[in-house]
Amino acid sequence: MLKKIVFAILALIVIVLIYAAVRPGSFRVERTARIAAPAEKIFPLINDFHRWGEWSPYEKLDPGMKRAFGGAPAGRGATYAWEGNDKAGTGRMEIAESTPASRIAIRLDFIKPFEARNMAEFTLQPQDGATQVTWAMHGPSPYVAKLMGIFFNMDQMIGKDFETGLANLKTASEK
Repeated sequence: MLKKIVFAILALIVIVLIYAAVRPGSFRVERTARIAAPAEKIFPLINDFHRWGEWSPYEKLDPGMKRAFGGAPAGRGATYAWEGNDKAGTGRMEIAESTPASRIAIRLDFIKPFEARNMAEFTLQPQDGATQVTWAMHGPSPYVAKLMGIFFNMDQMIGKDFETGLANLKTASEK
């Protein structure tokens, strides 16, 4: 009987490992909000890392977080590095593309608590006197991330942060 239980447990583990291996090799999380402000008013809040404290939910994860700004003051080439507690982690961002009032692409490198290289994108589309703002993040899903994804829903976890950030951006932009 014990052999059957051990065999069943091992079979279950193998099935989970195989299932993880065949999961998609990349991920994408995306949220959109309608903001009653022109794109020209919203864009500078995203395009300048110095202003992320006004809306980004990640800025509030660690009040003692160390921040370092570099490169251009805003737009393409601007960099932002942070080192914080376990919630904030350690990482670096760099604006790779900046098209005024319409699109910002950011290279996002996480160092701690895990290493990851992703892209974040913000698109702003004027729409009937308002702006539709989309915040997306995408990148590769290595095997460990695929395995973790069986038990944790990345879209829900990151998506909640994006929803909070977009709500904060709406508040800051509609003042």
